[in-house]
Amino acid sequence: MGVRLMVVDDHRLLAEALASALKLRGHRVLAAAAPTSGAAELVVSRAPEVCLFGTASPAAPGAFDPIARIGQERPQVAVVVLGPVPSPRGIAAAFAAGAAGYVRHDERIEGVERAMLKARAGESAIAPQLLRGAFAELLNPAAQPDDEGRRLLRMLTPREAEVLVRVAEGEGTRLIAAGMDIAPSTARTHVQRVLMKLGVGSRLEAAALAARTGLLERAAATGGVPPQGSYASDAPSPQGSYAPDGAPGGTRQGPYVPGQRG
Repeated sequence: MGVRLMVVDDHRLLAEALASALKLRGHRVLAAAAPTSGAAELVVSRAPEVCLFGTASPAAPGAFDPIARIGQERPQVAVVVLGPVPSPRGIAAAFAAGAAGYVRHDERIEGVERAMLKARAGESAIAPQLLRGAFAELLNPAAQPDDEGRRLLRMLTPREAEVLVRVAEGEGTRLIAAGMDIAPSTARTHVQRVLMKLGVGSRLEAAALAARTGLLERAAATGGVPPQGSYASDAPSPQGSYAPDGAPGGTRQGPYVPGQRG
C-alpha cells in the first residue's frame, strides 16, 4: 500500500525529482515544495502520513524547528530527514526535534522508500552504518581543524597583524607609518606583504576577508602581539634583540610591542 507523503527540500528541483520517482513507485505525493522553513505549514494543512524533509545543513541552528512544530501540531506525521553525510550533531538534532528517521541524500530510492515505510509503522528509520559512524565519532572525536581566521593569522608576523588592523580601520600609508613609528616606505612594504599572504589584490579585499573569517577580531584582540608560538616570527637581530624598522643600526632590547614608540 502506497504512502501518503509530502516532499520538502531547500532545493525545489530535488524535491520535485524525488516526488516524481516516488509517484512512479505507487506512492501518493500531496506536495513537493521548497524551502524547508515552510514545511510545518504545509504538513499541518495537508496532514500526510510521512514528510520527507531535505536539508543541506543538518547542524545549522534552527534547521529542525519545523519538525518540532510538526510534532506539536501533527504528532501522527512521521518526518524522515534527508541530509548530507551527517555529523553526530546533525543526527542528534534531527531526532531531538522529533524526526522518525535520517537518510542520506545519496541513498537509492529503495532506501528512501524503506525508511518511509518504517517511519509510518512507528519505527526509527536510520541505517545502522549511520548510527555506527555517529557513535564512533562521538566516542572518538576527530581533532577539529583550526578555523580560517586562525589559520590566516598564523601566516602574519606581529607587525603585519597590526598593519592589517590599521588597514581595516581605514588608515592610509602615512597614518600607519606614524602610528607604528616606521617609515612610510616600510609601512607600504608591510601592506604589500599582508595583501600577498592573504591572497588579495587590494586593501579593501583584505579588510573584507579579515572581517568575514574572524581574522580581524583575532588580530585586534591580541593587538598584533602573538601568543607564544602562534604567529610567523619577525626576524631577530644577531644579538637576539629587535631592530626597529628604518633603523640601519642599533637595537633595542626586549620584545616588540605594536604602536610603541621609541
